[in-house]
Amino acid sequence: MKSFYLILVVQSLFVVSAFSQSFDFFYFVQQWPGSYCDTKKSCCFPSSGKPDADFGIHGLWPNYKDGSYPSNCDPDSHFDQSQISGVLRRMRSEWPTLACPSNDGIQFWAHEWEKHGTCSALDQHAYFQTTLDLKNQVNLLQSLTSAGIEPNGNTYSLESIKDAIKQDVGYTPFVECNNDSSGNSQLYQIYHCVDNSASKLIECPVFPRGRCGSQIEFPTF
Repeated sequence: MKSFYLILVVQSLFVVSAFSQSFDFFYFVQQWPGSYCDTKKSCCFPSSGKPDADFGIHGLWPNYKDGSYPSNCDPDSHFDQSQISGVLRRMRSEWPTLACPSNDGIQFWAHEWEKHGTCSALDQHAYFQTTLDLKNQVNLLQSLTSAGIEPNGNTYSLESIKDAIKQDVGYTPFVECNNDSSGNSQLYQIYHCVDNSASKLIECPVFPRGRCGSQIEFPTF
């Protein structure tokens, strides 16, 4: 009987280990709300009110080194709001939704968990807590404003933005742009990479596709 239970434990550990190694790294993605809102599509503030003028979390996404990624790994694992009850205040502040119509963020967080979190080898509470903790490590607005790069509608060089973040955070970011309502390129999302245990930042094995121009706008919010 002891041998039987030992086999079950070993098999369980193997499954957990295999699953945890089924992707190579995470993208940790933060978004500038001014750029989300300053598009032809516009935005809606969450039911909790206008978010702070700070980068908000978009997500923590498992990825492969070939540029592809797993998604929706467990269709039976649905978002459970009770799992984030202890961090709900931080979720509203640091992981706000800007989608229309105005809402409480539950649909956004459910999407992130079900598409990406179920592939993370973390349980729901750990997934959201870990992502919030990463934001504490990567204070993008502080990195940029300390270098004189402020969200005032001015244009800055892409290289100066990347250099300011790398100097402060210690790792090379990927900068994603979108277009404002007039078609101008603007600072939209910043990607950093995290090892597949979600325990530390790393240099990105591969960057997402897409590129910004050499000069980009940092809009107000």
